[in-house]
Amino acid sequence: MASHPAHISPDKRFLIFFDFDETIVDETSDDMVVQAAPGQHLPGWLTDTYQPGRYNEYMQRVLAYLAEQGVTESDIRSVMEKIPATPGMLTLFQFLRNRPAKDFEVILVSDANTYFIECWLRRVGARQLFHRIFSNPATFNKDGRLVLRPFHSHDCPRCPDNMCKQVIVRDYVARRTQERGRPYQRIFYVGDGANDFCPALSLGPRDVAFPRRDFPMHRLITETHEAQPGEFKAVTVPWVSAEDVVQRLRKLVAD
Repeated sequence: MASHPAHISPDKRFLIFFDFDETIVDETSDDMVVQAAPGQHLPGWLTDTYQPGRYNEYMQRVLAYLAEQGVTESDIRSVMEKIPATPGMLTLFQFLRNRPAKDFEVILVSDANTYFIECWLRRVGARQLFHRIFSNPATFNKDGRLVLRPFHSHDCPRCPDNMCKQVIVRDYVARRTQERGRPYQRIFYVGDGANDFCPALSLGPRDVAFPRRDFPMHRLITETHEAQPGEFKAVTVPWVSAEDVVQRLRKLVAD
């Protein structure tokens, strides 16, 4: 599911992708929603049902459990709205907002869900910054339960069953390049996790990957450079604060 406005100007120079959990926000939203549960924890019988690669299905069960325990939409929204931004992230958003309209097309690609993301972005006043949001669809049904569904299916052995971000990024770039009639000057990817490494592999030598320093995406890029030189093509700029990203973008957009 992609939530989006009807039209994106074709004259954008740069395309920038963001992950959400532990990239835009400084926590994992799926972990934080547990704070809405009775006693702020989940029973062992439920947590024991998690299987590697099937996290989306596990979260479907978690959300069903929360509904059974009487957790409401406002309870969940309240938890989401309290998640802190990562250091410097709101500064980065302000930088992107203040650039000329033709500079940045801003996309969010996340294995969280549309409801959690929309709650948080609206709370900080950043929803309008994002031209597209690609995430697992989540909506409340008539019984007040947040129903989560997988984003898509794919054949990538690296990624969880419900989402390969490289498929999303490749398809989006190809479609937009065709619509625009020309490629972007550069593509940027800001992330942290192992599932952000896969889409960053599709970037070219003029593009820039911004992995959060010492998080899985950064470690995988470093290991790939050592084990398979030339396999990872993008320039790599690790960040501790998103202000590090601002500094590099400021130089690149001035080229």
